[in-house]
This record gives sequence, C-alpha cells and structure tokens, in this order.
Amino acid sequence: MNIELLDSRRLTGPNLFWDLPSAILDIALDGVPAQQLISAWSEEVGVLMTAVGWSSELICSRVYEGGVSLVINAPIDVLYTACELNEVGFKRALASLKGEQPGRLDDDIRTLTDLLNKESNPALLELQAAANRHKKPFLWDDDEVSVGFGKTAITWPADQLPAADSLDWASIGTVPLGIVTGTNGKSTTVRLAAEILAAAGMSAGITSTDYIRVGEEILDRGDYSGPGGARTLLRHPRSEAVVLEVARGGLLRRGIGVERADAALITNVAEDHMGEYGINSVAEMAEAKFIVRRALATDAPLVLNADDAESVRMAAALSKRIIWYGLDADKPVIREHLDNGGQAAYLSGDWLVLAHGSKTRKIVEAKDIPISFGGVARYNIRNALAAMTLCELLGANDSALATGLRAFSGDASVNPGRGNLYEKDGIRIFIDFAHNEHGLKAVADTVRAFQASRNIVLMGQAGDRSDQEIAAFVSAACDLHPEPLLVCDMPGYERGRLPGAVAELIGRLATDKGVPKELVKQFDSPLEGVEYALSSARRGDCLVLLALTQRNETLELVQEFVRDK
Repeated sequence: MNIELLDSRRLTGPNLFWDLPSAILDIALDGVPAQQLISAWSEEVGVLMTAVGWSSELICSRVYEGGVSLVINAPIDVLYTACELNEVGFKRALASLKGEQPGRLDDDIRTLTDLLNKESNPALLELQAAANRHKKPFLWDDDEVSVGFGKTAITWPADQLPAADSLDWASIGTVPLGIVTGTNGKSTTVRLAAEILAAAGMSAGITSTDYIRVGEEILDRGDYSGPGGARTLLRHPRSEAVVLEVARGGLLRRGIGVERADAALITNVAEDHMGEYGINSVAEMAEAKFIVRRALATDAPLVLNADDAESVRMAAALSKRIIWYGLDADKPVIREHLDNGGQAAYLSGDWLVLAHGSKTRKIVEAKDIPISFGGVARYNIRNALAAMTLCELLGANDSALATGLRAFSGDASVNPGRGNLYEKDGIRIFIDFAHNEHGLKAVADTVRAFQASRNIVLMGQAGDRSDQEIAAFVSAACDLHPEPLLVCDMPGYERGRLPGAVAELIGRLATDKGVPKELVKQFDSPLEGVEYALSSARRGDCLVLLALTQRNETLELVQEFVRDK
C-alpha cells in the first residue's frame, strides 16, 4: 500500500470542482483502490466538519491516473483551518486503512476548534455577504479586502474592516472585465485587447506572464497570471477596463481570482504541462481551461475558438451563452450558431467580420494587421478575431476595433518573443516562444509561407515535459526541414532530469525523424545557438529561434545583428 500526500492548499476562488472556496489535498496512490480511500476520508472529514459546526459545507473528490484529489468547502475566513481539517481527516482515514488506531478524536476536534476560533473573521463574511446582496465586486486575500473595481475600489487591511452597513454602496462600481486563458496565444490576445481598448479611449489594465500594466505604465514585471495580479489590477484607480491573462497553473493551484466577469475567452486547448495537478490528458486539460466559465455573470458570454476541437466538444455540454470565432465562416459550428441567431467572428476573404444572426459588419482587412505579416500568419489572424470579439463585449466600437488591430505592431517592444520578425540582407529572423507541438505547428505554417531557401531552427525544452510532449514538439520542428537543427540545453530548467538530457533526447528524436545527424548541432545554451545561427546565415535563409529562455539576450543579439552594417 503506497499512499502519499503530495499537496495541501486553499482554492480561494471558483475552481475545477465547483464555484466554492475550498481546501484540497492531492494524493498519490499505488496499489490502493481510490474509492477505498475516498470512502474512509469522507467518513472522517464528515465527523470533523460536523464537530466544528460546518453542517452546510460540502465535500467532493476527483480520481485521476495515479492519484485522487480530496476537496472540502469552507467559508473564506477559515480556509487555513479547512486545510488542517482536511489533513487530519486524511491521516485518520489512512490509519484506518492500515489497520492502525487513529489519534484521539476529541483531541483533534479540540485542536481544530482552537484554530477555527483564532482564524475566524465575522467582519469579512459580513462584508462579503453585503457585497453579494448589492451585486458589487468583492476581492480578498490574507492582507487586504476590497469592494468595487477601478477608481471606485475601496481597500482595507484584513484586520480593520468596516461595518458593511456603514458603506455608501451606490458609489461603489465596476469596470468592464474580460478573462483570457488557453494553451497558446493568451499573451498576444491580451495585448491586442489592450491596444483596442486604448483606441476606444479607455485606460486598459492587463495582467500577463510577463508583467502587470495599466495604460502604458508597467506596474511590475514577473508572472502575474494568477489571482494576485488580478487583485492588484482591479484595485488600481486608473483601471477603466481590465483583461486578465489566466494561466492553467493558477487556475488549478488557487482557482480564479474573480467571481464575476463580463466575458471569458478560451483561445485553444492543447497538450502541454501534462501530469501536473492530476491533469494527464487533453480532455482533462480542457476541463481545467474551462474553469473560467465559472466566473461569468448570468448572461455573460464565453468566447470560443471554432477551429479548436476540444472547445467544440466542451461547448456541446454547456448551457452558457457562447460566441464563436474562427477562420472559416462555413465551419458547421459557426454556421449553425448564426442560423440560430447567435454571434460569431470570422474571416471572410481578407476581412475580419463580426456577425449576429444574418447581420454582418466588416471590421478590418487581415493584411492591415501588422502581426498577420500580410495575412500569412493565420494563427495571429485567429488571435485578432479573438481580441476583436472580446473587446466588442467590453465596450469597444467598430472604429476602435479596427484602429487597435492596425496599431498593434507586435514587435519586441510590445510583444517580446512572440512572433517577432526581423530582416536583413535577404535573411529573415523569426523569434517565438512556441514551446509545444500546437504552437510550433502554427509558427511552421507561417514560416513556410516565407518560402526560404533553407530554415535554420533553434530549439530546446524544459525537463518537466514528458518524453511524449517533447517528441511531438520535435516532430513539429522537423516539418520545417531544418538545415541545420540547433539543439540547445537550457541550464536551470532541468526540472528533474540530468543536465543535457533533454538536448540529447531532442537530437535523437530529430535523427529518428529523418534529420541527417550532421545537421543536428548541440549547444550548451540558447544564446550559443543563436550566435551560431546568426554567424552561419546567408541570403534566403529563415532563422526560426524558439527562445524559451535567454529571451532578452536573444533579442538584443538579433537587434545588434540587424543594426550592424
């Protein structure tokens, strides 16, 4: 019998399981039926929850390959105690399964009751309930609590909360709020949206994996794709419209950082980061991405990619209002949706079109959108359709939609490492963050349209990706017929593998796919590979630099190369 507690944490917002704040345990199982543990745990936590007065709180579980998640719902002011209670229930269940005597129940209940009394914050629950009654935004964390968004937001220290009935609730407002998630295209779509909202005259706030920004001011750099970034931005007085990039990790680790949004967008669902938080398949990944639907207000729409098979599959079981976007107006899911009076965005000829039932509006030509590279970057046309659809829902008119899409340069100054194209003396250099098969296939379609005499491809991968994911990534790279393929080690990103092991695997997989061994060259870092690529490039070449690390150094090196006469 092998049962191991992997993680115990709070789910502070709507999550994979339900809309409720919760405490979760992730358990690794080997040689034990999951249902046997779930049954024993359910009995133990049920006794404990009743003993501390949680008669209306709920429990649930999720079985996945190699493990199980055990979840209990609890009020937001006592989630640390809920984690302790969940762990005590698990330990008591484990002792029972092993035929051992659990600790004294009275002692466990006494300890949990003491923790509960110390953590309890009735003023927090009162303020939360009042905000819900008045239908006003409410945000909380360990340090601060707030009501309202943008310039109307009021924030207090968590231990200095006012009486709910002392507030002028009529003066507390909100701002248009959109959420963006997906496997690929999130950051570009969010930044496109910011450009459109700025064209609409709004001070747009965005979070991303690179920074948090309001208007043109970057408040801080780092990965702000989780709940903390959302709270910071929504409390900022200059945020007049907000678009949040929400990553898979934050959704699974904490849940969504907001409870009500005006629209949510899922760009796509593909294989990436498998094996984390019990997500072991693309179908399970889809469930994780679709967590964002739980933050939508009653009639707020979910914007979905009609070209993405998982999104189409998931949508069939949803009762939410949906708006589709895609490259083909004759896609059955789009055509049927419009025939039934729904809304969609699509490419018609060279035009990006918004449609509602039989009514259509041409917004902008694809060739006029800089990141489409004259219309050949189909994945960025799809990103533009997504951003256009989202921003219309947030209040941008047709003129602002067109102006914003035309204005977004997509170069390294505004979207570093995501489809940055440089040219010098007949040499094209394409820098991108593509880090999985789905993303690289989209890049490869664009690169093929350049019709280079040869493609020099630089790639590497982090060690936490499975061999299967790495093999698919390499296969997509080999479709570009690299001459040569530059394989780079990524120091600091071994993540459980030996130094050089991933680079060796990539090289082996590439030769298995038919790349001649003499055309597979190994480097100790991405920057060394970039230096080699630039020194060996000649007229007619396209350098495809997949800059997963050392991105800024790569950009500086390429920019210096382009400037050098």
